[in-house]
Amino acid sequence: MQADTSYQPWRKRPYHRRWLMDQADALFGFFQNRSFNPRGGFFDLDVTGQPINPDNPVRGIHSTARMVHCFAIGSLLGRPGSDLIVDHGMQFLWNRHRDAQHGGYFWTVDDNGPRDSRKQGYGHAFVLLASSSAKLVGHPLADRMLADVTEILDTRFWEERFGAIAEEFNADWSPIAPYHGQNSNMHLTEALMAAFEATGEQSYLDKAERIAELIIHRRAAENGYRVAEHFDGEWMLDKAYLGDRMFRPPGTTPGHWLEWSRLLLQLWALGGRRIDWMPDAAEALFARAIDIGWDKDKGGFFYNLDWSDQPDMRNKLWWPVSEGVGAAAFLSDHRPSAFHEQWYRNIWDVIARHFLDEEHGGWHEELTEDMRPSHTLFVGKADIYHALQACLIPLYPSTGSLTRALVTEASAKP
Repeated sequence: MQADTSYQPWRKRPYHRRWLMDQADALFGFFQNRSFNPRGGFFDLDVTGQPINPDNPVRGIHSTARMVHCFAIGSLLGRPGSDLIVDHGMQFLWNRHRDAQHGGYFWTVDDNGPRDSRKQGYGHAFVLLASSSAKLVGHPLADRMLADVTEILDTRFWEERFGAIAEEFNADWSPIAPYHGQNSNMHLTEALMAAFEATGEQSYLDKAERIAELIIHRRAAENGYRVAEHFDGEWMLDKAYLGDRMFRPPGTTPGHWLEWSRLLLQLWALGGRRIDWMPDAAEALFARAIDIGWDKDKGGFFYNLDWSDQPDMRNKLWWPVSEGVGAAAFLSDHRPSAFHEQWYRNIWDVIARHFLDEEHGGWHEELTEDMRPSHTLFVGKADIYHALQACLIPLYPSTGSLTRALVTEASAKP
């Protein structure tokens, strides 16, 4: 249905704003105590909210870091218990994920030590995000971790000739087969902006702009604003790449086009609105994701597409619709239109109808093509990050990160 979008947007309406905060509160409540592992780190949860493999669970660095980031948001909002979660996660990142011998942070660990000792750019991006967010709530490890991971990113991962990071190394920093991925660089862009906001150091923002130039202004623009995922050692597109179906699916991933749409507008605003191509690219990425990534029959975004723009994995995951909300919210501020308002509503309609788990709480992380709960890629509910930000980003100004907006709001009130 085409709604009349000529009057007050949903994001300005008191009921919608209360509804969003209620959804965020429910997510905090679902994850806060259930995820807490007394032996360190956090449990992944099954569909009912019970720990998966509680005897000796594998902890992924991105999951731990995301919990720190999200509960730093909770702390800034004033949610009781949030500081305990932030501290629990920061201690685990520093004492268990950090490699005291070689430097850097292990990809996964369990109670016995490293399970996968590789050093991943994706994981280090989230350590930078976690430490930046923890700094805003005054955690005592934040400055030390922020300096540590920044040095590792600068000296081990950053490739100046490309303006982006390398993907991964073995534990001793010996190289792995040449491969570059946009996903790790996209999340590093988010983290670099957070670090810039937390510290005021321009070098973080400069790197974020370099990455965006390579991934979007050059490579995505060359492909009609389809954000390519996989590249060789020289950052040339590798259309034949077949990697991990969860983290490195083949082809293109519309959810990342949406994520970049929001990040570009955030980067443009933080940088003083001086890079003219960014808003146009953000608008193009969103429109392209709607045009060929959205299931026009049943709703939701297909997980990935082949290079003929046809769905490869037809599953509908929670994180692309979450990123669609954030992109539509930012575009509605910076490029207001009936189209962006309508799609903000359309995406929330699908989330409310299909992704909210009214029986057990939380969100379904995976649905089939016809929108039934499924578990081919994701076995439970392991992540609060995407859904929480979808609920909260629309409530705050589209001028920077959510954490910085919360700090600004708190400082402005008597």
